[in-house]
Amino acid sequence: MDNKFARRAIISLILFAMVFAVVYLFPAWMFSLVVALFVALGMLDFFRMVEHKKIFVYKYFGTIIGALIPLVIYLGNGMADLKNLEPLLIVVASLLVFVLQFTRRESVHDHLISTALTVFALFYIAWFFSFFVKLRFLENGANLVAFVILVTKSADIGAYLFGSRFGKTELIPRISPKKTKEGTIGGILFSLLIAVVLGRFLTGFSLAHLLVLGVLLAIIGQVGDLAESLIKRDCKVKDSGTYLPGIGGALDLIDSLLFTAPVFYFYVKTF
Repeated sequence: MDNKFARRAIISLILFAMVFAVVYLFPAWMFSLVVALFVALGMLDFFRMVEHKKIFVYKYFGTIIGALIPLVIYLGNGMADLKNLEPLLIVVASLLVFVLQFTRRESVHDHLISTALTVFALFYIAWFFSFFVKLRFLENGANLVAFVILVTKSADIGAYLFGSRFGKTELIPRISPKKTKEGTIGGILFSLLIAVVLGRFLTGFSLAHLLVLGVLLAIIGQVGDLAESLIKRDCKVKDSGTYLPGIGGALDLIDSLLFTAPVFYFYVKTF
């Protein structure tokens, strides 16, 4: 456990340093390219898990289209004439998924599930994670991106630490037997602490908003983590990938952010 935690902590610190360099030092177009890279890696992880269930998907088509979504969002924010490019791409991609199914020669009975999973990945991974590009273009955008990452990931860290030390009551054992109610509470407490301590500096939000966001992002982030656990359990795989020691794959890294990024964006735009 100690070796695994140490390895995971070292990799996480390196990734945090890289992410914040991208957020604060890279121009918007390079930031968008990094988001597109994470989308592509997450999509590939997802499609590989689906293929593990012997389900046919157009893996490379879906990955390329998914990686284009954050890039067209970037273009739409920079050029008023391209504002509608984002929904247009998603609609065209959904249509093309059906067209590709028409071209399959073999007699199969998985057209519905193959189509549904490809379109699902475009929304669940590509579009949701692309909200980081939308956040980056808001006023004080870099700090908002940093805030949602810190608060979400602090819930992951708190849940892991509290669960390892105090966890006794399983949360949803049929989905993720290692997650506990004590860990969930610890995650919320860590998230609240980071939201309140760093939130005023990064966002200028009132204490009431920071308290709400601390709890909201912690809960939604852990739902995102459980959502990916549900997918992995259904596909009978332990991790979405193996190239991040102690973490797994790209999808394991970003799973909790997939829901918090769009929720935080709409919270900021609304309140």
